[in-house]
Amino acid sequence: MSLNWSAKDHKNMNQPAATGQKRSRNDAGNKATVVLGAQWGDEGKGKVVDLLATDADVVCRCQGGNNAGHTVVVDGKEYDFHLLPSGIINSKSISLIGNGVVIHLPGLFEEGDKNEKKGLKGWEKRLIVSDRAHLVFDFHQVVDGLQETERQAQEGKNIGTTKKGIGPAYSSKASRTGLRVCDLLGDFKDFSMKFKNLVHQFQSMYPALTVDVEDQLKKLKEYAERLRPMVRDGVYYMYEALHGSPKKILVEGANAALLDIDFGTYPFVTSSNCTVGGACTGLGIPPLNIGDVFGVSKAYTTRVGIGAFPTEQLNAVGELLQTRGHEVGVTTGRKRRCGWLDLVIVRYAHMINGFTAIALTKLDILDVLDEIKVGVAYKLNGKRIPHFPANMDVLHKVEVEYETFPGWKTDTSAARKWNDLPAKAQNYIRFIENHIGVPIKWVGVGKSRECMIQMF
Repeated sequence: MSLNWSAKDHKNMNQPAATGQKRSRNDAGNKATVVLGAQWGDEGKGKVVDLLATDADVVCRCQGGNNAGHTVVVDGKEYDFHLLPSGIINSKSISLIGNGVVIHLPGLFEEGDKNEKKGLKGWEKRLIVSDRAHLVFDFHQVVDGLQETERQAQEGKNIGTTKKGIGPAYSSKASRTGLRVCDLLGDFKDFSMKFKNLVHQFQSMYPALTVDVEDQLKKLKEYAERLRPMVRDGVYYMYEALHGSPKKILVEGANAALLDIDFGTYPFVTSSNCTVGGACTGLGIPPLNIGDVFGVSKAYTTRVGIGAFPTEQLNAVGELLQTRGHEVGVTTGRKRRCGWLDLVIVRYAHMINGFTAIALTKLDILDVLDEIKVGVAYKLNGKRIPHFPANMDVLHKVEVEYETFPGWKTDTSAARKWNDLPAKAQNYIRFIENHIGVPIKWVGVGKSRECMIQMF
């Protein structure tokens, strides 16, 4: 064929005229609502998800593993979730664990069984697991602990991980030696060989690591059969959910913006993207199908483990917030560090996530304070800085500029609508809203569903 094309050649290459109706260009399908942490985690995301999950058709987890901890109270019963989406409580919805999640199978089944004893029925029939999700093995958890000990010995400080094997599992994923759900459910001989190679790889880095390979494989084979009925191609499932009949789809973020591997207070972060982009990559859905993005923030700030925390109060205020707020990690049992609300980090989280509304939780914890402070800006060498510092040494040096508000000194825990809140509490809420530039849709004044005041 000659490389000199003529108009005649071009005409011959044309496709036959299209028949049928032209498809509407804006037929994007259903939208997924995303709930994300706007601080360092533990903001009460589970409560917001639980509220929205009551009429959701699909509730998804898209990243993290059983390092997350969400507590949900329904009919006086307290359920703890680490890997299962909080929406599993709703018997009418499907819960999906997406490809971006790393799954520790013993942890998953233990969690399901434990909650079943509390009254969670039929959860296995409502759970779908993506075949592309990576697996966390017991030795990943051992390595997590070894790495923390090593950091402590070398640098005099560790990251403060949950020791759930999340970092090492994501490391295996990134170095392309990880094993996925589809591998486990495929040829088991093949899987066993890859598993042994992975163990050897870690043992060459950590000679102290001992693994009973045969025992592990025996258990994994049993888990594989229990898991098999739940496994689906997550991409196809989500595509059908988005483009089929109208459905309410909810994405439950784990961890939070300031723990994001890219945008958080690195290296004191988690190993996944817990910002809005993680919803797309962790489920295989396009940005076009993201609808509302709800950020969750406490009315003050907490942080677990070490790392910079500009508004931390190492005084009676911090202790009061810790005890009144029962600030203990769901996953680790560690006491959380407490401080004033830091609007610099919440605004930064909004820049990345584009929140359409905010849920402000645990307002009632502030009920007894005479005055309440809010961090509104950071100063470095006496000058305001317009951004959130990437460098942790810089973040440790910032001076926080505060706005001070009079406390309302009234019990808000019985408030069920906006007008039930004292005027001073309303002023505090409106200030936060105006400063971030995002409307506050819910205000939490207690543990249960009923304690979430819906504003609009």
